[in-house]
Amino acid sequence: MSTRSSRASAAKSPSKASPRKSRPSNKRKAKDEEIEVDLGDGAGDADGVDDDADAYDEEEGEHVEEKKRKAYDSDALDEDSDFEDANADAGRKRKRKVVKPPKKAARTPRKKRKVKKDEEDQENEDEDVVDLKDGQEIVGEVVQAPKTGRVPPGQISKNTFNFLSQLAKPECNDREWFKLHEPVYRLAEKEWKDFVDSFTEVLMEVDNHIPPLPAKDIVHRIYRDIRFSNDKTPYKRSFSASFSRSGRKGIFAVFRPGGQSLLAAGLWCPGRNELATIRSNLLRSSARLRRVISHPDFVKFFGEPKPDPKGDRQNIFGGEDELKVAPKGVDKGHKDIDLLKCRSFAVVHHFIDSEVLEPDFKEKLAEVARVVRPFVHCLNDLLTLHDDDDDNDNGEDEDDGGEDGEEGEE
Repeated sequence: MSTRSSRASAAKSPSKASPRKSRPSNKRKAKDEEIEVDLGDGAGDADGVDDDADAYDEEEGEHVEEKKRKAYDSDALDEDSDFEDANADAGRKRKRKVVKPPKKAARTPRKKRKVKKDEEDQENEDEDVVDLKDGQEIVGEVVQAPKTGRVPPGQISKNTFNFLSQLAKPECNDREWFKLHEPVYRLAEKEWKDFVDSFTEVLMEVDNHIPPLPAKDIVHRIYRDIRFSNDKTPYKRSFSASFSRSGRKGIFAVFRPGGQSLLAAGLWCPGRNELATIRSNLLRSSARLRRVISHPDFVKFFGEPKPDPKGDRQNIFGGEDELKVAPKGVDKGHKDIDLLKCRSFAVVHHFIDSEVLEPDFKEKLAEVARVVRPFVHCLNDLLTLHDDDDDNDNGEDEDDGGEDGEEGEE
């Protein structure tokens, strides 16, 4: 019995020398215990014991060698720890799956930023694209107001000249072109209103009948009234304003490129009753009117006080509206027949473009206005009904005339 114990302990010693440090599994312990039980139940004679012992030694040696191979064989280790390794692998896999989503989440914002950047680039490319409704179309690009060539208030600039010169072209005088050039028009309009305000102050010194009205009350709209006209051009080709006690009547100033700027004064195509009143007063006496239109300064600006042989306008005479024959009830040999044939009583003085662009242009306008003032006051008196004993032929220029005449010609 002692021999088996020693052999059994000797047989167990190789397993202690195994380099594997991990604790043997329960399966392996149960195998070793089974071997020990079999040894304890063997034959009782010595020879049988020795033979069994030798066979056991050989079997045990093979078993030890197999255990050594398993200790260094990765496949065997996997087999011995199937459940533990499987659980460990499953745990590691779960950890890796938990770690991976944050990495994907970290990459997602970059994709979003890229998509957002692409959208912004697309928006920048399409920023000029307009969502047009049915029947709409793009007609052109809006022209901005010029930044250079501007002048102080009270002057006319070349920019305004250029705008009106373009507006005078038939291909430009339409609503589409005007809409595209509206910023240019607004600047020119403001320049004209500033000039009118400055000129009003000078004109008030010349004629105390002129009230200090703001520019918005005396300037004329640039839009034409085409309701009863064969010319359907929508816009005027000039800026204009009128100065009088009632606003848009009396002295009439027009600014138009091409040497067509002018200052006019008087009555242009008055109504039937007004014209009848003027002719009635002229039949009574025409001395004052003839004296005014024959003054040297008046002739200097408006021409000789007689009809032009060619039929052109000169002084208050000429024009398409002048009668070819004597008015009804007037003898054709009347001494004032030239005055009685007139249907308009207005004078016009033109300025060249270089004069308009000069800084002191409003002073030149004031000089003409000073000369034309007696003519305007005389017409105001002719528009007033007088008694026979109220004739005023003493040659004095009265400054307390009546209502100013109607708007002059543009």
